[in-house]
Amino acid sequence: MRVSVIVPLFNKAGYIERALRSIAAQTLSDFEVIVVDDGSTDGGDGIVKRYPDPRFRLIRQPNAGPGAARNRGAADARAPYVAFLDADDAWTPTFLETGAGILDREPSAVVSTSWIDFPGAIPAAPLWSRRGITAGLQRVSSDTPVRMFDAMVTFITPCTTLIRADVFRTCGGFLEAGCRFGEDGMLWLKVLLNYPVFLHLEPLVELHREAAGLSGNYTGARPIEPYLLEPAALAGACPGELSPLLDRFYARRACKTACMLSYWGEWRRARRLLRQFVTIRDWRAPLFGTAFAASTPVGALAGRIYRAVFAPGASLP
Repeated sequence: MRVSVIVPLFNKAGYIERALRSIAAQTLSDFEVIVVDDGSTDGGDGIVKRYPDPRFRLIRQPNAGPGAARNRGAADARAPYVAFLDADDAWTPTFLETGAGILDREPSAVVSTSWIDFPGAIPAAPLWSRRGITAGLQRVSSDTPVRMFDAMVTFITPCTTLIRADVFRTCGGFLEAGCRFGEDGMLWLKVLLNYPVFLHLEPLVELHREAAGLSGNYTGARPIEPYLLEPAALAGACPGELSPLLDRFYARRACKTACMLSYWGEWRRARRLLRQFVTIRDWRAPLFGTAFAASTPVGALAGRIYRAVFAPGASLP
């Protein structure tokens, strides 16, 4: 067996069969599928149980979030490679064959492919190419531009990635403890800071944003990224020579998140975030000036006025 496929399932009865069909149609057939029902109440687990393929099995657990569901499935994985597919997304037929083939021949911890965004069927590769993502084996070093490092962290997502099972376990898997946002970011940071990765720009995944239930469409401030809330969790996983790069990454992400918080009126949280991660040495970071200007009562008022004028349906803080 070459790949263990983990599918977290929570109230996606309308989509799960599409995901299962896309797995069954893979040109690489030597895999197992572990669907982890994370406390669904809409009958999706029954669709999985009735699916006529002996390679598929179902595990149930009380609702604990996508990270915990993926970790539960990975704990039972028997193959050397692990892949994750959300219940509302789909793979093209060569996803597993392409990814496993790359891991077979390359000294890479993961292989992460590009995708097509739905609705709209928009290829993601052109956007990421403009952000500096290039195909092939990559290894982060002290000379890696922070812009590139940031793009790599964001480009790697669960549904587009195969990871070596031993690397997954060494890095501790996905965040749990009820985390519902950015539960994968800490994992990819640990991987990028310690291992080479292979980036593949061919779109082999269909990401259905219209079906997603945990991200996007916010009517208030989204959660802060876990790696900004608990930076100490990465302290022991970051090689000393890469600490300056990680600090610049934190500053870059903190500026962006501070702007988001201020837009929703939470300027005090934004200011605390900037004080924790950003110094004058980070003046080149995107949104540096905007973040500090926005993280004031005046900045929050500007965000409130903007929402009232251009997004009147949004909930105000």
